[in-house]
Amino acid sequence: MPLINMPDFSDELLAAFAERRTERVDAPVIQPAEPFLDMAGEDLRRRIFMTENERGESLCLRPEFTIPVCLRHIETATGTPKRYAYLGEVFRQRRDGANEFYQAGIEDLGDSGIAGADARAIGDAHAVLSKLLDGRRLEVTLGDQSVFEAVLSALGLPDGWRKRLIDAFGNAERLEQLLQDLASPHPVAGLDFKVASLVAAGDDAALIAHIDETMHATGYSTNASRAPKEIATRLKEKLVLAATRLDDKTLALLTEFLSLELPLGEASAALAGFADAAGLKLGAAISRFDERVAALANIGLDLATITYRAAFGRPLDYYTGLVFEIGLAGEEGVLAGGGRYDRLLTLLGAADRIPAVGFSLWLDRIEASRAKP
Repeated sequence: MPLINMPDFSDELLAAFAERRTERVDAPVIQPAEPFLDMAGEDLRRRIFMTENERGESLCLRPEFTIPVCLRHIETATGTPKRYAYLGEVFRQRRDGANEFYQAGIEDLGDSGIAGADARAIGDAHAVLSKLLDGRRLEVTLGDQSVFEAVLSALGLPDGWRKRLIDAFGNAERLEQLLQDLASPHPVAGLDFKVASLVAAGDDAALIAHIDETMHATGYSTNASRAPKEIATRLKEKLVLAATRLDDKTLALLTEFLSLELPLGEASAALAGFADAAGLKLGAAISRFDERVAALANIGLDLATITYRAAFGRPLDYYTGLVFEIGLAGEEGVLAGGGRYDRLLTLLGAADRIPAVGFSLWLDRIEASRAKP
């Protein structure tokens, strides 16, 4: 039996999902932990309730629905395109509020019309919230990880630094720290003199042999999850990254891009102007962005109520493009959030690439908003 009551507007919500030609699905409360630990992101990993079965396999209480819905889709070998809707409890450790609460949402799998599917996800979330909140004014915040990735690539950042920055996308504090590190790199402290000498000499064979010898001498090799060659490779990468310094011009351009925040209707021109002034080729990413803006306008959303923030992301690692959140105008708190996750199903074991976009509704927050005069 659930420890909390189903929201009193659940029937209205399910009817809204049915109108959008979705198939309602559920997922077991007990889930394999590995997909969430590997793909959901640090913020969610810290909040998961973990357990294990009698075989010692790691399990968890369902912390969200996107990964379980995708796993179910793969396991049932269902064709695409497919639209799933869900409503059920999720379990996360939270500083404020209950650790068990209801979420609902739609996962849109396999639609190759990326711009239209993105616009539909935002439009559906917006329409459902408008209905549940009796037309109260909503504000949408939108970001695009693929544009951020295109800027990093065009600026010529090393692969390791691109990955670090992409992983930090949406985490303002972490991004700021990484930019400071790029402005003023710090050498790796506490490095063994011989290891440092072998790295500096570029003697990979001797470095690997030294690591192997040290592992055997300390007994670490019997429990090591990484081979000496992998450790040597990672060590060299770490040293290269630690020594990397961006020139002032590149750092200024990256900072300028991340500072962009303006109404969505003005964002396409601003991005094109930034790219032209900086001499960066962002053509494909900007074209996809423009197509989404047009699709949002075509479904009737007021672009003046949507804010584009270049640094805006969401704390889930599986997002690849669009990210968005919706709340009440002038109030804090996210009522709906979602985005595009085109790589997730392949990572979960799908034989073919399946484009995907979706959103979740925070029903406890919606319920609290409905109770306000």
